[in-house]
Amino acid sequence: MSAHVAEAGLLSAHVREEIDRWVAKFPPGRQRSAVIGALHAVQHENGGYLTPELMTAVAEYLKLPPIQVFEVATFYSMFETKPVGRHSISVCTNISCMLRGGDDILAHVEKRLGIRAGQSTPDGKFYLKIEEECLAACCGAPMMMVDHVYHENLTPKTVDEILDAVKD
Repeated sequence: MSAHVAEAGLLSAHVREEIDRWVAKFPPGRQRSAVIGALHAVQHENGGYLTPELMTAVAEYLKLPPIQVFEVATFYSMFETKPVGRHSISVCTNISCMLRGGDDILAHVEKRLGIRAGQSTPDGKFYLKIEEECLAACCGAPMMMVDHVYHENLTPKTVDEILDAVKD
């Protein structure tokens, strides 16, 4: 670990332990393979998004050039680089879900929360991710993911029940 990261305190002991668990899954010298797991841990602890400082801290901790971490963080839609609501919602709009009403589910969520995809509710409770291409649950279409939990065979009524059940 870099002394700079330890002194700055950007990565908590819990996050460093989680990153170390990811690093241990790969052969020595292959710490780059742990970047996705590391970014998930940091994003979760930071309220759902990554800052440039946190991405740099991950790079320093893994002894990687910062660009390698920035590339991953900005490539994958699972990572956010701006503040977002506490609870992340992804509505699948790929072909299987679209054919079974995914677009209608997305429109219902937008209307229910009073926001558009890519926005957070004014109270900061929910973040509706920009169009989600595929969540790999086609047999349960239409579906959405709330805080990494899949919800399948949705109707407007079940969407309302799911959103009502989300606790802070």
